[in-house]
Amino acid sequence: MTAPRDTTPRVHRTAVQMRFADTDALGHVNNGSFVLYAETARLEFLGALGGAVQSLILAHLAIDFRRQVTFGQTVVVDTWVERIGQTSVTILHAIRADDAVAAEVRSVVVSFDYAAQRPRPWTDAQRAALDAYRAIGG
Repeated sequence: MTAPRDTTPRVHRTAVQMRFADTDALGHVNNGSFVLYAETARLEFLGALGGAVQSLILAHLAIDFRRQVTFGQTVVVDTWVERIGQTSVTILHAIRADDAVAAEVRSVVVSFDYAAQRPRPWTDAQRAALDAYRAIGG
């Protein structure tokens, strides 16, 4: 997975407030904090899409760590859509510290009917909202 460049029509950027509690005794950001950074970005991204995308459930999360992050670095998360399925969407995140990619995250979320306890297909409005952030070829 590589960070988006010219092939991505639109990327959502989330600024992350690093906390001292995110770090270990050596001042490195703990691996588990990257999960929280991705979650924060995913929720902000989906919230920015408005009411078009809601009732979701996380089905998959994978992280590739690229470099260490230390307390005090500026952390942002770039988010875009890799693939839109019938009921799921694959979301990619590049977690950046001082503009260098520190981790790449892939998450799959599913449109979910909580009352029926099963996935449900995307509506045209939901698909259009997600498609605005989809990488070309995804």
